[in-house]
Amino acid sequence: MSLKDMENNHMMAHLTSALNDGKDIGHYGRLVYAIVARHFLSDDELVAQLARDKDFAEADARGLVQQVQERDYSPPGRSKIMEYQAKQDFPIMPDTQDPDEGNVYRDLEFPQEVYDHISEYHQQKAEDGV
Repeated sequence: MSLKDMENNHMMAHLTSALNDGKDIGHYGRLVYAIVARHFLSDDELVAQLARDKDFAEADARGLVQQVQERDYSPPGRSKIMEYQAKQDFPIMPDTQDPDEGNVYRDLEFPQEVYDHISEYHQQKAEDGV
């Protein structure tokens, strides 16, 4: 998988373009980018992409990538991204009127363990009665 594959998703292409332009995509923009992109880029490639953000040093990028890897975050759904976007100025999703915007599962193919992790999470919630 590669950067080109990841850019099949409009939101991820938007975030990549903003990073390539040196824009500050905000804390949550970087978090969403790292959570999704870690499945498409090597750690070093991901750190390099995140460090293009004018307000985010390479050491910060490396720390974020490590945190995301250690916590094994699943890619967020549209509603979570909308919550994140409300907390910052930079638009993570460029077109919030499009109901498919931010749905990374629609356009991207993740490794099977991502889907297994999500399934286990929902199964645990059902067992806990949540």
